[in-house]
Amino acid sequence: MSGRVGGMDDELGTTERVLTLLGLLQQRQVWTGPELAERLSVTPRTVRRDVDRLRTLGYQIRASQGVGYQLGPGQDLPPLLLDDEEAIATAVSLLAGAGGGVASAGDAAVRALTKLDRVLPTRLRHEVRALSGSVESFGGGRPPVDAEVIMTLARACRDEVEAGFDYPSGSEVRRRRVEPYRLVASDRRWYLLAFDLDRDDWRSFRVDRMTEVSARTWRFHPRPAPDAAAYVQEAVASRVYAHQARFLVHASADTVRAQIPASAAVVRRRGSDRCEVLSGAGNLDFVLMHVLLLGHDFEVLDPPELESRCRALAAKLLAAAPAQDVKNS
Repeated sequence: MSGRVGGMDDELGTTERVLTLLGLLQQRQVWTGPELAERLSVTPRTVRRDVDRLRTLGYQIRASQGVGYQLGPGQDLPPLLLDDEEAIATAVSLLAGAGGGVASAGDAAVRALTKLDRVLPTRLRHEVRALSGSVESFGGGRPPVDAEVIMTLARACRDEVEAGFDYPSGSEVRRRRVEPYRLVASDRRWYLLAFDLDRDDWRSFRVDRMTEVSARTWRFHPRPAPDAAAYVQEAVASRVYAHQARFLVHASADTVRAQIPASAAVVRRRGSDRCEVLSGAGNLDFVLMHVLLLGHDFEVLDPPELESRCRALAAKLLAAAPAQDVKNS
């Protein structure tokens, strides 16, 4: 018997055996030591050691003489057996899904994140909560990016350590040194909001353009920072373009947000039935046409030269319309 037990121990390994033990404790309310030993093909002494291993991981396992072993109250869905890297990888995947474009998938990811936070042992729960605080989003779903890059940046945000990466700048690729603050997920891409140490200012970076991403051990003291999601959204929708424009649209912010992708414009509430729209493009006519096609009355706020473009566009539209007989008007 001892030879068979030793062979089974070698075959399963301690980790796999402990997972099997945990599964058995979930299947039934009470197990005796000999019952568990028989199911695992080990000695009762090994069962006691494996139970102690589960307890050190945060599991509440009761042992009563003459009764047996049982999971404590609230342990129907006990803490997950995840190491630090697995917890971070799971959280990043769920965070990406929570900001997805499919409503049902996003809702499911949010529920899963809530459950993950509830059932993880305390040691890992703090890790995941800290990671969650490093990620923000606006808009919907996006194409996948390298999970290892996301994890590296998220941990750097969480641990407040400097990060470095190669990033295109014009026709060159340069090394950037930054103090990472937040990861922001838009409806199309992942971005990093960080303080650029070489440019001494806040910058947003597209994660998919980064290469050779690494986190350093050099810690930094967090600076007063802008709102991450708002900063990145404004950069994506406006600041990256040659021309920016602001409009006062006579419709509610909710109505206009439903018409414009979050990456195309920033919509700010101005009362219950009006909103401000900030957007950018390579030329002002392009922005003007997009606002016109919303179908709402609007006013030009900025820049002043856009008013003359409105009049020019109106003249073109009137010239293109067929002449109307006064008697039929």
